[in-house]
Amino acid sequence: MSIFHHDIFFFLILILVFISRMLVRALWHFNEKTNPIPQRIVHGTTIEIIRTIFPSVILLFIAIPSFALLYSMDEVLVDPAITIKAIGHQWYRIKFGGRRALTQPYEYSDYNSSDEQSLTFDSYTIPEDDPELGQSRLLEVDNRVVVLAKTHLRMIVTPADVPHSWAVPSSGVKCDVVPGHSNLTSISVQREGVYYGQCSEIHGTNHAFTPIVVEAVTLKDYADWVSNQLILQTN
Repeated sequence: MSIFHHDIFFFLILILVFISRMLVRALWHFNEKTNPIPQRIVHGTTIEIIRTIFPSVILLFIAIPSFALLYSMDEVLVDPAITIKAIGHQWYRIKFGGRRALTQPYEYSDYNSSDEQSLTFDSYTIPEDDPELGQSRLLEVDNRVVVLAKTHLRMIVTPADVPHSWAVPSSGVKCDVVPGHSNLTSISVQREGVYYGQCSEIHGTNHAFTPIVVEAVTLKDYADWVSNQLILQTN
């Protein structure tokens, strides 16, 4: 997607240069002070052909890869390494740190082929008066979505009450969903690190307080995290 953006930007620069040149020429030829007797142009077959064909060719070069990219983004992996289900809530809240905090439950499957048990946990927003040193204000949660770096994952998003959008811009992921339906998307984080996002669908009260935090780790760290989560879930 980034390569396609760079290619499009090249065409945009060409269009900008061409239009700017035409604008400057028009201002020069039809300026009373610098050119009292303006150039009289009533018809130009060559110019009309160029201004019709040239933009059409540019749009064609943009449209072909655009459609290919559009349909490829809708493709979902048939056999992903991990399947994660996110359930968006607007009113599902509890007392946390003295204040109410929104939560977003998550459910992992396919993390252990020998066990059909799902791994579930809630991800609560850290209130703005309770962050630790180094945490981002209103962007941090108590339980991050931990994923394997450089691994193809399947994300299932569904809302419990109002429309939601599970979005992590730095990973190129945005999945919209409406109540009563589920939506699928594929995600593959290529670098280890922490990635922040927010619900990108305006759904009323507390829309601005629904952060999403994805942490990409190595296989060893992921296995340790799964083991710890299973222990907490069992207890």
